Amino acid sequence: MKQFFVYIVRCDDGSYYTGITNDARRRAGEHNFGIDTRCYTYTRRPVELVYAADFSDVNDAIRWEKQIKGWSRRKKEALIADDWEGVRRNARTRASTALGRPSTGSG
Repeated sequence: MKQFFVYIVRCDDGSYYTGITNDARRRAGEHNFGIDTRCYTYTRRPVELVYAADFSDVNDAIRWEKQIKGWSRRKKEALIADDWEGVRRNARTRASTALGRPSTGSG
């Protein structure tokens, strides 16, 4: 059975890069090695692997990667910290802000 990973690396400039691979540690090493000069991480090395989630279905992994890529920095940091309440809180904050309403912090 194949295994796929959605991963996040923290770049040297503090930004995050999210990707999908079949080996998260190897892929982080490739980012650090600088194989592709056009890659986002190339000029932001070194990178550190800070998150990886495994999937047996590549379609589930692709959906998760796309979802994370749409998230705010705060929400990604909550995910990295395994703070699911923070992930939910930041989802509400962003939705309230997008609607032009201040977040009340209540459900």
